[in-house]
Amino acid sequence: MMIPLNDPRRGRIMLRKHLLEEGYNDRAIARRVQGGDWVRIRHGAYVDSATWRSLDSADRHALVARAAAAQARTQVVVSHTSALAFADAPTWGIDLDVIHLTRSDGNAGRSEAGVQQHCGALIDGDVMTVDGLDVMAPTRMALEVTMVADVEASICVVSLLMHSGATTIQELRERYQLMRHWPDTLRTDLVLRLSDKRFESVGECRTYYLCFRQGLPMPEPQYEVKDEHGKVIARVDFAWPELGVFLEFDGKVKYEKLLREGERASDVVLLERDREREICRVTGWRCIRIVWSDLARPAQTAAMIRRALLPTAA
Repeated sequence: MMIPLNDPRRGRIMLRKHLLEEGYNDRAIARRVQGGDWVRIRHGAYVDSATWRSLDSADRHALVARAAAAQARTQVVVSHTSALAFADAPTWGIDLDVIHLTRSDGNAGRSEAGVQQHCGALIDGDVMTVDGLDVMAPTRMALEVTMVADVEASICVVSLLMHSGATTIQELRERYQLMRHWPDTLRTDLVLRLSDKRFESVGECRTYYLCFRQGLPMPEPQYEVKDEHGKVIARVDFAWPELGVFLEFDGKVKYEKLLREGERASDVVLLERDREREICRVTGWRCIRIVWSDLARPAQTAAMIRRALLPTAA
């Protein structure tokens, strides 16, 4: 995998030992930081301020991980949640305060200054090289995430890595068989059972998990709606065909994906509403729409979905 040449994640990391070799001293380095030219991203590591400002939290974490790997006293691989940004994987719900590195020499890891070193046997295919940096490959990385993140965040990572084609459920299960003796893998089985390559966004992953966690009937993801002639007229995020209900998750990213040249977000919203009415007209089904804020109140949202699924019982 290659990061684009103009990607800020490739920004130059200035290590103190190299700056001293170039003729800087600690006082000169401090002046550059105080003057706003450089930012100290961890002890003994600096980047250009403009580069740092251009990064989001995930890419800043990736830059700090690069610095930590460069400063490590042994050969390490950027791993667990710290490898996500290098695979363009989602970081929703992920703790980005700690850098995770895995020693490739098999010796025990240690923790220091915001860095957690892990030990773990590496096999062929576990490691990929990203611009000269050793990073865990998607299959191993996805499984590692389940050991340090909660179920909901892990489902987002695993599902969207599968959706992108970076890994498959078969590859994940085969690699997991070799890791079952590792600590903190109790939730991995559940994550693999709930993850699905058909999910197209974090919002969809979280919606599916909400249904599971709240004891709702589990819906069919990316369901193709057909008319009376068997022609596919639409594909909806989720459906309960036996109950005559479908659900759409409305997120900003979804509307941005649907935008065509010259269109505004309001135009897409109107088209989506027309599409919803057409589905309801053809099928006689009911539609549920939820947004990000609904996911923040799972019990109330589940009650609303339950009323739509089982109106008579409700």
